[in-house]
Amino acid sequence: MDVTQAKQEHLLALKVMRLTKPTLFTNLPVTCEDRDLPGDLFGQLMREDPSTIKGAETLMLGEMLTLPQNFGNIFLGETFSSYISVHNDSNQVVKDILVKADLQTSSQRLNLSASNSAVAELKPECCIDDVIHHEVKEIGTHILVCAVSYTTQYGEKLYFRKFFKFQVLKPLDVKTKFYNAETDEVFLEAQIQNITTSPMFMEKVSLEPSMMYNVTELNMVACGEDGESTFGKMSYLQPMDTRQYLYCLKPKPEYAEKAGVIKGVTVIGKLDIVWKTNLGERGRLQTSQLQRMAPGYGDIRLSLEMIPDTVNLEEPFDIICKITNCSERTMDLVLEMCNTRSIHWCGVSGRQLGKLSPAAFLSLPLTLLSSVQGLQSISGLRLTDTFLKRTYEYDDIAQVCVVCPYTSNES
Repeated sequence: MDVTQAKQEHLLALKVMRLTKPTLFTNLPVTCEDRDLPGDLFGQLMREDPSTIKGAETLMLGEMLTLPQNFGNIFLGETFSSYISVHNDSNQVVKDILVKADLQTSSQRLNLSASNSAVAELKPECCIDDVIHHEVKEIGTHILVCAVSYTTQYGEKLYFRKFFKFQVLKPLDVKTKFYNAETDEVFLEAQIQNITTSPMFMEKVSLEPSMMYNVTELNMVACGEDGESTFGKMSYLQPMDTRQYLYCLKPKPEYAEKAGVIKGVTVIGKLDIVWKTNLGERGRLQTSQLQRMAPGYGDIRLSLEMIPDTVNLEEPFDIICKITNCSERTMDLVLEMCNTRSIHWCGVSGRQLGKLSPAAFLSLPLTLLSSVQGLQSISGLRLTDTFLKRTYEYDDIAQVCVVCPYTSNES
């Protein structure tokens, strides 16, 4: 006895098509010189070709649009759109038709159906149409599951479904680097590479800072009132090309004086990238929260609030140092100033600075001079915490250019 069950023939037909914008038709022009054997034959054929541009037949780009011939590539950040059609191929009236579309990813299952209510009836040669949209936020394998349930005129309930698998690719390669300045400023360099096979128009690349920082974009050149992008007016990114974007983050005033808080901040913000491809198809990516390695200032941080760019040889000049207690205990500080081969400090060494509470700071004006010309490194400061008998030495605090103010007259 044959136990093989015959395949169920359904009264309804399900068709699923991806919706994408068309592309400009391209052709391959073939030309030759007039003295060659074909003469003007190739030119005449191209002029008669309806896909070429009149007066510019040798251009590969034509005036016609081409509909997609295959499923194509789907990239992270783009919007996936699909057209779903259920057609009644039978001569019966079908009742209680329910069409459901789910998108299965590696981590979740999403319902994309516009309506979850059933259609009362569907007459022969009629159809139910639906368009679904979904912004793709995961890479890897995606499966579109389309299920149809209905009831025949004899009361029999039937059900079938179809699976459509596709891959979501990564369109951009984003790399970031952090640079910690002498002050509390943080510089972020973002390298963005187009790893698709088509050019992109970079509509926006911005940094959304965390709650403790304000951000300044350093990707504009001062030109007139508005300024101009460093990448020019046509912001296109060709396949496999890379661009570098630079941002400066400064602590907000309410956090700038809290050394302990700023010291431990590792979350900087996230990048928001918007681009367009082909005929204006938009894509958008937001990175996860960017994190940096917190700078290790130690228990005491010494930085410069003011220093001249250029000083005269053997003439005293002033600087202002900022001493911040980055520890969780109160310190009793003593400042020692040690001369080096080129730097000589003016004033009394071993002076008492007093007690400094946790996260507190003090501004300290100092005077020094240089006995050697050229670019000199300011060194030789030493702080001692008398409570723990612990000493902190600071070399290469900053650099200053020393010039000779004297000129000689040659006879």
